[in-house]
Amino acid sequence: MSKSAARARLAEIIRKRSFGRGEITLASGRRSDFYFNLKPTMLDPEGATLLAELTYEALKDDNLDFVGGLEMGAVPLAGAIAQLSWIKGHPIAAFFVRKKPKEHGARLAVEGLARGETLRGKRVVIVEDVTTTGGSALKAVEAVRDAGGEIALVLTMVDREEGASETFAKAGLAFRALYKASEFLRG
Repeated sequence: MSKSAARARLAEIIRKRSFGRGEITLASGRRSDFYFNLKPTMLDPEGATLLAELTYEALKDDNLDFVGGLEMGAVPLAGAIAQLSWIKGHPIAAFFVRKKPKEHGARLAVEGLARGETLRGKRVVIVEDVTTTGGSALKAVEAVRDAGGEIALVLTMVDREEGASETFAKAGLAFRALYKASEFLRG
């Protein structure tokens, strides 16, 4: 399947499984008359495959060591990208950042690294399912930087186009999106 055909097919899946109209309060606290819940797409066999393929293609030339982001939105995506990157012969390891470190055990904020493994000096992409203002991704950025990682960029599946670009620009972070909300609002 060509990249444009994969992108069009994934947009169909997102539209069917993950996009809706109706009043909702977003994680940012803002109210909206449309929403994206990408978990049904990320956990669908075809949706997961297409998201991983398109994301991997968008990232493969960025010389990355790790892919991850804030739980829960980044978890299925980071795992799928890590798996596909291994199959493609260019492994990118995955991790996730807890919203709140566990109060028992190792009390880690960053999960998925083996004992002795670190993000120190590693190039990292922060992934997110849906981005509104960029606040959630910035929490992951902060945790990665605290662990010594270098943020190469932030990549979202869907940019709601409500301030994230400006937030990341102000923070000096490169930002890319596979889709913009306007693509779904037009259709």
